[in-house]
Amino acid sequence: MQYGPAVRRRKLGAELRGLRTGAGLTSGEAARLVGWHQSKVSRIETGASGVKPADVRLLLDAYAVEDPELRHLLMVLAGTEEGGRHHWWHAYRGVLPPTYRDFISLESQARAMRTLETSVVPGLLQTAEYARAVTRAAVDGLADPQLDTLVEVRLARQDVLRSNPPLELSAVLDEAVLRREVGGPEVMARQLDRLVEAAHLPQVRLQVLPFAAGAHIGITGPFVIFSFPNTSDLDVVVLDQLTSSLYLERKEDLQAYSEAFQTLQFHALSPEDSLDYIAGIHDGA
Repeated sequence: MQYGPAVRRRKLGAELRGLRTGAGLTSGEAARLVGWHQSKVSRIETGASGVKPADVRLLLDAYAVEDPELRHLLMVLAGTEEGGRHHWWHAYRGVLPPTYRDFISLESQARAMRTLETSVVPGLLQTAEYARAVTRAAVDGLADPQLDTLVEVRLARQDVLRSNPPLELSAVLDEAVLRREVGGPEVMARQLDRLVEAAHLPQVRLQVLPFAAGAHIGITGPFVIFSFPNTSDLDVVVLDQLTSSLYLERKEDLQAYSEAFQTLQFHALSPEDSLDYIAGIHDGA
């Protein structure tokens, strides 16, 4: 179990190690090709130390990696803005904790996101009013300017659903998410409208897990699974806690949470029935 920056270093290192062995090179041979000491290659591959984007570029060239999408993804993991994608969250460096910035970075580069939510609407589907109410409740003592900034960040994150290609979002919402009146009845009614609107997007799959489903495998808490293009080795599970986020990278963890999400989808209402269910809650409010 690792925090975001550490897991990104480990994943980047593991991928570079795989590319090196795929190129038929020992770590010593790779080091000689780029003019380094072997220990530097070893530290990078184990995630023991950070790596500059320029160094990653040297290694990718030495390993004859030409796939532009794979190169771009690995360069992003190294912290570059290569590929013309502006890392807009850097402008909020003084406001956002490192773990949140790292989460946004993963979210912006992922191909797909699967999420179970048990208490609140997923951030990518929140209205501004709902986001404000949730943030005010979650972070005690926020001054209005800070609150405005955090809501602004929450809304900016939603651009991933409109990018080209867009993030593929699959969300299972416990019924409690829909019943919990966040911000008052009018704010909640508009939030339910927003969920219906989002559910009609081709890249969004929204399912409701009704109370009638009883106890379920996700009852211990919400989670997010990020999947990336080209290689499943970069996939990661994120568990949010009160003061931090934990990142799970082991294949066993990824498999367990992927199977759990499949089970939740099986027991949840279909996307079509979920829309009707949300409409029924909206009309009955």
